[in-house]
Amino acid sequence: MRLDKYLKVSRLIKRRTVANEACDAGRVLVNGKPARASVSVKVGDIIEIQFGTSSVNVEVLDVQETVRKDDARELYRYL
Repeated sequence: MRLDKYLKVSRLIKRRTVANEACDAGRVLVNGKPARASVSVKVGDIIEIQFGTSSVNVEVLDVQETVRKDDARELYRYL
């Protein structure tokens, strides 16, 4: 699954266009490397999102095309 779509489905970022812009600005890292929105995300990847002065690190636990809002937190684990 594409990185921008994963960020939206998992609700780490609210909208796919915002996720796309964050990737283009270099604020999203996958396994320690700056990632474009088209990078393929798989189970076990570490995603770091930089929000201003803070950053969020998560590990991908599952990849699904669609998920209910209540179940979105099961797609990743905070590190």
